[in-house]
Amino acid sequence: MCVIEEQQSADPGVGDVASGARQCVVLIHGIWLTGLELWPLARRLRAAGYAVRIFHYPSLRRSPAQNADALQRWLAKIDQPVVHLIGYSLGGLLLLNLLARHPAQRPGRLLLLGSPVHGSGVAARLARHRWSRPLLGRALPGGLDGSAPHPAVGRSVGVIAGDRPGGVGTLVGGLHGANDGTVSVAETRLPGAAHCVLPLGHIGLILSPRALPAILAFLRSGKF
Repeated sequence: MCVIEEQQSADPGVGDVASGARQCVVLIHGIWLTGLELWPLARRLRAAGYAVRIFHYPSLRRSPAQNADALQRWLAKIDQPVVHLIGYSLGGLLLLNLLARHPAQRPGRLLLLGSPVHGSGVAARLARHRWSRPLLGRALPGGLDGSAPHPAVGRSVGVIAGDRPGGVGTLVGGLHGANDGTVSVAETRLPGAAHCVLPLGHIGLILSPRALPAILAFLRSGKF
């Protein structure tokens, strides 16, 4: 069951999913990932009537701001008039950078899945040590260090967090309160955004079919 903690109104003009192929969903992966792990979610979204594209980016070699600029160029090649943006973990921070640097986007909703918008306690722990800091690459400034922008995006924004621990944070530490094993629920709360907590771990937010109803509800109506 989805626990709703905050709610935001729907976007005018986006329309219902009945628009079908006229709506595109862009999926953005997290740190250390390639986009292949997003294929199960992409398949489910296509079955629900959406066109789906997956954006791949070098999560360690470039900063979130640099990857946001690359995403902006990539988005220009999509011809659907409605483009929804879904970012997983670090991918959500990339989207915040995108909308701060390139606010003129096509209509669509913004959904963050397990994104530490206030910074990652796990990343902070890794950054303390010389041996583990390279694991974060250039993902800290404007991203995992808590300095990602929180722009006024002029569209419905939703956040889905998990509260079933069991991930890298279990080994590294840095998590406080309810968490998904990698990101604390408190780290995901974005002012003005609809917020939903699911009984899932971090990777379950993209792999588990239990996340799909909440994702589809937000894409269709801007609500959970």
